[in-house]
Amino acid sequence: MNFFGLTIGIITLLIIGLGFPLVIRGERYLGYLWWPYMMGIGFTSIFASLFISINWLSVVIGVLGATFVWGSTELKEQAVRTELGWFLFNSDKIKPPFENIIKKWRAPHL
Repeated sequence: MNFFGLTIGIITLLIIGLGFPLVIRGERYLGYLWWPYMMGIGFTSIFASLFISINWLSVVIGVLGATFVWGSTELKEQAVRTELGWFLFNSDKIKPPFENIIKKWRAPHL
């Protein structure tokens, strides 16, 4: 019996499940303006997974990268949910580098 698919499925479920708290906590402590950095980490991870020869590690890094890309698109929506009072608001957020430039960009969403 080959448990590779089952193992990868469980690991993928866990990684995606950890993406939800990443978005919630990321927006609370950092703010949604960190989305380009989060997206950069995601695309870099996906690109790096192309060059990893160990199958299970390549899949895990790729799924982790896709979770970061998805999370970067969810940060703005999470900020809106926070403004609606669905989640705790933190006024002492850490400002990203190049904040003035990032404010001019539209935050991505799916």
